[in-house]
Amino acid sequence: MNILILGGGGREHALAWAVLQNPKCDRLIVAPGNAGIAMIADCADLDILDGDAVVGFAVEESIDFVIIGPEAPLAAGVADALVSAGIPVFGPSAAAARLEASKAFTKEVCDACGAPTAAWARFTDAAEARAYVAAQGAPIVVKADGLAAGKGVVVAETVEEAQAAIDDILGGAFGAAGAEVVIEDFMAGEEASFFVLSDGETVLPIGTAQDHKRIGEGDTGPNTGGMGAYSPAPVMTEAVAEAALTRIVMPTVAEMARRGTPYKGVLYVGLMIADGAPRLVEYNVRFGDPECQVLMMRLGGQALDLMMACAEGRLAEMQVSWAEDHALTVVMAAEGYPGAYEKGSVIAGLEEMAEDSHHMVFHAGTARAGGAWRANGGRVLNVTARGATLQEARDRAYAMVDRIDWPEGVHRRDIGWRAL
Repeated sequence: MNILILGGGGREHALAWAVLQNPKCDRLIVAPGNAGIAMIADCADLDILDGDAVVGFAVEESIDFVIIGPEAPLAAGVADALVSAGIPVFGPSAAAARLEASKAFTKEVCDACGAPTAAWARFTDAAEARAYVAAQGAPIVVKADGLAAGKGVVVAETVEEAQAAIDDILGGAFGAAGAEVVIEDFMAGEEASFFVLSDGETVLPIGTAQDHKRIGEGDTGPNTGGMGAYSPAPVMTEAVAEAALTRIVMPTVAEMARRGTPYKGVLYVGLMIADGAPRLVEYNVRFGDPECQVLMMRLGGQALDLMMACAEGRLAEMQVSWAEDHALTVVMAAEGYPGAYEKGSVIAGLEEMAEDSHHMVFHAGTARAGGAWRANGGRVLNVTARGATLQEARDRAYAMVDRIDWPEGVHRRDIGWRAL
């Protein structure tokens, strides 16, 4: 099979690595890819938000299956264009991708199907939103309604902080994504991520994870796209997973089908768990980043079979084969991230890194220049390891981190601390 993956980050490097473990993959192209991905697959310069361009490329390259990594092409309807052209694709339609593209839409779906989530309100007028927050008090959560690259959410500890977030969002800080603001009650508990596949009818759980969103150790400082993750998540017991499946995920999938927009793809279910009861924080319509990296390390080549079955409506006949193992990834970022950072610093030590089924460095933002690896983004490397226990996976991951010579890089030393 000829397979095309759309995207160019650490998530897509992990997807490419897993797909290549499967003998069904004959040729793999990643568009646009990155310097690390180019070491294992062909990379192509392609506008992945242009459905017609993606279809044309897929036809030209005799592509048999397309995997869409990030959310933006999904919201732009690239999966729809591929389906219309008869090209099998892993990823939901634009209508179904609204579960991530609009926070208010997700809340409406939850209200319609009775899925437990935080109480909420939506506003386009800043004065009305500020008055609502003043009446509700803090802590409170303020979100840009649309896609804001993981940065449009503020968990405000004070009313003043919430009102400043409202002014930022409705004032244009996130462009069109902030045309509407969603304000939610604060939910206490422990966060976890639950990943399921849906082919529109059947739902198949494929793993759990927990990530570390904040830049600083002990989960302090500003939010990021994620500074590390591990799988499985201990808080996701069988009982919690079953509750999430029956009370949140399956009612959502049924409601989407009832609306005539069946959900087909991976559903990232962000949960808040208190006293064993899960409530929905958010849906994402693609694999999380960096959660994908730990899931792919654990799933390996079967990930391709599962994604193909999902696209072809065959999930009912599939089972996930899990090893009793753990995986952990540490994100190495450019100094200054998530604020301003510089590109171009040299990263040494990557050539000597042993890479196998238990040790992988997934590239999120690197470039090759002057014969050296260089930082080319905010989050740059995902140093990932597997082990029989979480402690073993963690020890292996940090041993790899310590062999990377990158003075301008920053990372947390406490990934996995909640579980350990």
